[in-house]
Amino acid sequence: QVQLVESGGGLVQAGGSLRLSCAASGRTFNNYAMGWFRRAPGKEREFVAAIRWSGGSTNYADSVKGRFTISRDNAKKMVYLQMNSLKPEDTAVYYCAADRYNRIATMTWAYDYWGQGTQVTVSS
Repeated sequence: QVQLVESGGGLVQAGGSLRLSCAASGRTFNNYAMGWFRRAPGKEREFVAAIRWSGGSTNYADSVKGRFTISRDNAKKMVYLQMNSLKPEDTAVYYCAADRYNRIATMTWAYDYWGQGTQVTVSS
């Protein structure tokens, strides 16, 4: 089983940057694909980015491509989301998730474990 804890959220002005972190614990973390999802007020949870356990393949939502970068450090059991050029529409609770089948999928049901989320608020 994998436990995930997000951190790094906060209030930032439009055009600014934040780096989210997800700390993992439990067995076989380095064999899991990791994803970031977000849920804005009044909306369903949506895919943001994902990365295979090797770090060699990534997947991004069109809305964040070119602005966000997902990375991981398996030795530290950490996954990161660097968010640049933030927009007010990026405001959401951000969640990290782990997929034991290493699929870098865009669907929430593909992920086995979830963190509790960290709030990101972007002011205009």
